[in-house]
Amino acid sequence: MTIREIFEENEYRELSEFAAHSRESRGRERPEPECDVRTVYQRDRDRILHSKAFRRLKDKTQVFLAPQGDHYRTRLTHTLEVSQTARTIAKALKLNEDLVEAIALGHDLGHTPFGHAGEAALDGICPEGFAHFRQSVRVVELLEKDGRGLNLTWEVRDGILNHRTAGSPHTLEGQVVRLCDKISYIHHDMDDAERAGILSEDNIPITIRVVLGGSTRERLNSLIHDIIISSMGKDRILMSPEIADAMKSLRSLMFTYVYKSQVAKREEDKAKRMLTELYLYYRENPMAMSQEYCDLIKRGEPLERVVCDYISGMTDQYSIEKFKEIFVPRGWDVE
Repeated sequence: MTIREIFEENEYRELSEFAAHSRESRGRERPEPECDVRTVYQRDRDRILHSKAFRRLKDKTQVFLAPQGDHYRTRLTHTLEVSQTARTIAKALKLNEDLVEAIALGHDLGHTPFGHAGEAALDGICPEGFAHFRQSVRVVELLEKDGRGLNLTWEVRDGILNHRTAGSPHTLEGQVVRLCDKISYIHHDMDDAERAGILSEDNIPITIRVVLGGSTRERLNSLIHDIIISSMGKDRILMSPEIADAMKSLRSLMFTYVYKSQVAKREEDKAKRMLTELYLYYRENPMAMSQEYCDLIKRGEPLERVVCDYISGMTDQYSIEKFKEIFVPRGWDVE
């Protein structure tokens, strides 16, 4: 018996009856020989962790565009925090931690530079539209590995696609990540907003603080415990009505004070205009993109979609540098 097979047997003995078992995965689009050490979900996690798209997350905006400070979240730290929170819940509910981790690490791979501002810019100008959750799936199915994709299991791809609020993941592990993504961005974005001085505890209604707690740490603890208690022994992931309503109110508060705040978003219009100009330029000059994207066009991928692939894969700083290179005049030098 291989190490992988021992792991698979342990899953049947130790995990909940509602957990996703590695041996029962719907598999990959392209069949592969099994690893003798790792389960299919462990392999998926490792493939995502070692991907180029994952490494680029460290230089992509979470909420604050180009923040001046060492402690503000990036898209990468958000991703790691989602993974940690989701694994805590999965362990308590005896779900498949490897599947949870793979989905969490991959859920934002398709995010644009400058966060949702960049996403809105591409969605507004691309005829086919743009959504980061669909782009994340496109990254793992096609864009990574020079157009071959990562060939992940169906369950991981399903969890990535359905991590948004309106999504309906087919596994409990995917449902955990979907909730933890929302919990994480509310909780951690609030922490960043307090650090930036655009929000304080006094802005949070006492009704919310009574239910969830009087600090970001207490609120995170309340949300995690509520999901565990409400979902224990159930075939779906739940929150109690009281906690769910309080979190919804907290999310609305964040939109008022943070996500739509002029302080936090004062550079957002500039970012949108910049990415729009880059899109228009590369649509007219597709051969100016990197070779791997030119190859996608030659393979028959739609031009507008490939331009979105290229721009959404950029980091914040790289998109600024490309904009300068294309549109900002440089001093003339005889040599």
